[in-house]
Amino acid sequence: MPRNGALVENGGFRFDDPHFPMLNSTHEPKQALLEQVTRLADRRLAPAAAKEAKTFIARYYEQVDAEDLASRAAEDLYGAALAHLAFARDFATGTPKLRVYNPRGEEHGWASPHTVIEIVNDDMPFLVDSVAMEVNRQGYTLHLLNHPLFTTHRDPEGHLASLLAPGTEGARTESLIHVEVDRELDLARIKELGNGILAVLADVRASFEDWQAMRSRMDAVVAELANPPANLDPQITAEVREFLAWASDHHFTFLGYRDYELTVVNGEDQLRIVPRSGLGVLREPRLGGVSRSFAELPKALRALAREPNLLVLTKANARSTVHRPGYLDYIGVRKFDASGQVVGERRFVGLYTSSAYHADPRQIPLLRQRVARVVEGSGFRPFSHSYKNLLSVLQDYPRDELFQIDEETLLETALGILRLGDRRKTRVFVRRDVYGRFYSVLVYLPRENYNTVARVKIQEILKRHLNGASAEFTVHLSEATLARLHMLVRSSPLEAPRYDERAIEADIVQATRRWEDDLKAALVEAVGEERATAIARAYGEAFPAGYREAVTPRVAVRDLAAIEKLDDAHPFVVSLYRPVEGGAHTLRLRVLRLGAPVPLSGSLPVLENMGLEVLDEASYEIKRAAGPVVFVHDFGLKSARAIPDVAAIKVPTEEALLRVARQEIENDGFNRLTPGAAIAADDVVVLRAYAKYLKQAGFTFSQSYIEQTLAAHAPITSQLVALFHARFDPARDR
Repeated sequence: MPRNGALVENGGFRFDDPHFPMLNSTHEPKQALLEQVTRLADRRLAPAAAKEAKTFIARYYEQVDAEDLASRAAEDLYGAALAHLAFARDFATGTPKLRVYNPRGEEHGWASPHTVIEIVNDDMPFLVDSVAMEVNRQGYTLHLLNHPLFTTHRDPEGHLASLLAPGTEGARTESLIHVEVDRELDLARIKELGNGILAVLADVRASFEDWQAMRSRMDAVVAELANPPANLDPQITAEVREFLAWASDHHFTFLGYRDYELTVVNGEDQLRIVPRSGLGVLREPRLGGVSRSFAELPKALRALAREPNLLVLTKANARSTVHRPGYLDYIGVRKFDASGQVVGERRFVGLYTSSAYHADPRQIPLLRQRVARVVEGSGFRPFSHSYKNLLSVLQDYPRDELFQIDEETLLETALGILRLGDRRKTRVFVRRDVYGRFYSVLVYLPRENYNTVARVKIQEILKRHLNGASAEFTVHLSEATLARLHMLVRSSPLEAPRYDERAIEADIVQATRRWEDDLKAALVEAVGEERATAIARAYGEAFPAGYREAVTPRVAVRDLAAIEKLDDAHPFVVSLYRPVEGGAHTLRLRVLRLGAPVPLSGSLPVLENMGLEVLDEASYEIKRAAGPVVFVHDFGLKSARAIPDVAAIKVPTEEALLRVARQEIENDGFNRLTPGAAIAADDVVVLRAYAKYLKQAGFTFSQSYIEQTLAAHAPITSQLVALFHARFDPARDR
């Protein structure tokens, strides 16, 4: 099995050199910290033990990022390394050692805020990936993952005799893994975590030990197909043979293999496991048995096993526990008897390698013919614009899908993607697995509409429409206008497919609509498409996230109309309103100011003098593409008096606020008459003048008392204003 280079690289210094370099000069802070750690070994251990400990510590932390060590105390780094060394002193090859614990200073001699997992194992590929995958699967966050390799010499009982220089001939390499995850105190959860990792390590070992045997099985199938059954198309058989040889040539990571026999029992097809044929993760069961997944299929789907198709490419029912997450890739090669009847299957499960995903499909057996026939079926003139674009679509097509999809569906889907082009439009393409176990769904949507929240919504929509149990995803983001999601939605083969792609699209469009999209629609409704486009362009990035979350697009349209009125001569716009759920004492005031915010110290006295108590305030900064910044303030207010009709006081109150801001009228308690009694600002000026006159005339009562009295008797105050107009308005008929 090919080794991961990162796993077998042995570093640069000799363990047997007493003056080994700790680190290169680019990691001076890390070197200084590790020198503190090694000095602890000199102080606490005998010379021979200290030398071994320093060698171990240097190698243990060699590949750890300096930032991951910076916050650690030298005492704890020393304790973590020596604890792992002590744990590794006794190790019998063939079975991993593992412990999960919460280090505490009084018990273990060192401490960590996290739960620690220590592993000692024979070195082999995919250990780190698989352990990390299991930790994530169980819902833990990885805080540190350290994976040093050691070349060791052990005595026959497995006791560590010495640490050797990397690459020592005849020595074995051991893998130590130190993982720190979220602190876990539940003993049952700790046990579950440990058991899960041990199960994963067992799968990694089985795959590693049987890798060559599985590859040999594939090579044997390739050799056997040199003389295929007579009922098979020779050209198709030759292409399948080349594909299997291509997969065997380091394009497929073999994780499991098993033989099956197709038999008839009581008139029903059964797929039976050939005893002891399993390898890798499919080693069990050793005594054979019936394939339960096949038995659960409807009769019509079980009948597909009899079709004389040599090769089956799909996804397995089981998720991979080795190397990377996701469902296992499945390569099935059917066996035929002398009469050309299907009698069994050789099943390989694993994962296609990165080279398989990045290679040009025109260079991959099977895919090259599929791509050629789809391009030919499109009817495009060779090397035309559409021809080249179709090739680009097929080259970017999810590779897992390209292996599994039939040519007719591929042509239909590829042409649909081609027609979509760079339009900011949402499209959905659904394909059901031939055995009904999952739906493969391609979702294209505007790239700016994609985020994690949108992806979760899309998963839920697909599960609802397709009656799926789960939905796993891969995302493709590029410089293109559209983002692409590939979803695998697990379903029951017992259910007939019932879905509407257009209905799915409509739900996804609604769920992923951005606030900006709704704003554009509201603008079009308000001012027409031409003007709306210009405004949306000018304010495309103007609104902060808090504004978009709190303000509906229709309210934003009103704000935009107000903003467009602002200039140096008119720097303020105010709007008094009542929210639909507000009561008779509830008001809100929206203030827009050009160039500078409205300070609370200035706004609170003005509003309080109007008899309005400020309950809350939200403010936003609108940064336009051109022009000064605009500040939006939204005040939550409580009126001292019940105001049944906001419309009756809206205009005079807004005018009074603006005049106070322009310092055209005084800011005092008389202003409460405007919202409280619907008295205009000019009329309030008259009443204020009467009060000033009375004060000069020696009137006993203070101005504040007069203000309170007039506000408390609003009907009489209104009659006083009416009397003034009746007596002094020259336009009135006396």
